[in-house]
Amino acid sequence: MTKEQYEFALQRIEELLPVVDDNTPANDRNAIELTLMSETVIEYEKEHFPIGKPTVAQLIELSLEDKKMSQKQLAQEIGVSPSRINDYVSGRAEPTLKIARLLCQVLGITPAEMMGC
Repeated sequence: MTKEQYEFALQRIEELLPVVDDNTPANDRNAIELTLMSETVIEYEKEHFPIGKPTVAQLIELSLEDKKMSQKQLAQEIGVSPSRINDYVSGRAEPTLKIARLLCQVLGITPAEMMGC
């Protein structure tokens, strides 16, 4: 798909969104076209704008924001210094397995996410 086709699909989606809602039958022409255009855009974006997996530093930072928790609070929860948490958030250091386990428990991060899976 070309960039022009992608841009056309985006424009067409904008035109179709106001006409198609949850009550529109799935076999409606506009609903079908919206689905096709959406799938086209998704495929193009997967190829041209891939989203990588977050780093450990990004996971910790996002989780802190979600929980409205400070680095200092997290440090107290898991028993390390606030500067150590800052090292993890800045990417200067990687947590040990023991600390990673505690981070997962306190922040609600799955072990698979922490391992980059």
